[in-house]
Amino acid sequence: MNNPALPELSALRQAARWRRAEVIFWLLPLAAYFAFPSKLVLLSQMAITALFALSLDLILGYAGIISLGHVAFFGVGAYAAGLLARHGYADPLLGLAVAGALAAIVGYLSSFLVLRGGDLTRLMATLGVAMMLFEAANQLGAYTGGVDGLQGVVMRPLLGQFAFDLYGRTAYGYSLTVLFALFWLARRLVHSPFGLSLRGIRQNARRMPALGVPVRARLVAVYSLAAAYAGVAGALLTQTTQFVSLDVLAFPRSAELLLIVVLGGAGCLYGALIGTIVFMSAHHFLAGINPQFWPFWLGAVLVLVVLFARDGLIGLGRRWAAPATEKR
Repeated sequence: MNNPALPELSALRQAARWRRAEVIFWLLPLAAYFAFPSKLVLLSQMAITALFALSLDLILGYAGIISLGHVAFFGVGAYAAGLLARHGYADPLLGLAVAGALAAIVGYLSSFLVLRGGDLTRLMATLGVAMMLFEAANQLGAYTGGVDGLQGVVMRPLLGQFAFDLYGRTAYGYSLTVLFALFWLARRLVHSPFGLSLRGIRQNARRMPALGVPVRARLVAVYSLAAAYAGVAGALLTQTTQFVSLDVLAFPRSAELLLIVVLGGAGCLYGALIGTIVFMSAHHFLAGINPQFWPFWLGAVLVLVVLFARDGLIGLGRRWAAPATEKR
């Protein structure tokens, strides 16, 4: 007797295979190391922001959880890594592990509040959690540094061999490696039955229990995982800059993150990466032309994207590629 689940599993395995375009995409950051040696600090920030955007895409694009307070987990990871280093536990990999674990715990505990109600309720709940953590970090200045930031963060060499230098060589290689490793894990996840169930929940959460899917448990799991990813991104920022400020918990960072995911295309992991590259490159270029009015031009670019690429740059690229594929 034929198993109806076999075609779905076969399709998942087919989708999980790496394509030539993906390999080329990941070779580009390696080429950028040699092509732009004076821009490695900026490239490191792109890699960290891309990981942060990837964490939001896991809950927004795949599970349909809208959040304006995802920065809360980023800040938890940033301060966790900074406080560890300041108190003598300055090993980078240890800091990443602790930051990710703490952010996951905060995500798990807050998920029971955040996942109640509809989209508007979730927006308010996530924003409220982020605001509370921001004010807590501001008031606990003796531990966090308050408005002056957490100073005295000195990291040990990575693996005992690679010191963090002013040119950003170690920081870039470190950030890119962590980004790729966690992207690979996220890619495996979304192309698994778990990821397929998340897509079903996003499309129609009420029907999924009839298929035996524990909707709430799946949402709590992916929300906690996304929080861990954001915490690791925050830890990377602290370790590569050796400084933490209240900015890691500020609302504008959450708003920019949402713009990046929408710009690249939600529900596609590469959309978060491409959105980060385009957004930060445009930011850097436009700010260099006019430091005062660059938000105007960046806003104009975003409006054009919304008008002509409503499903993001990834969707626009797919539509352009479709006619070429049909001609073959």
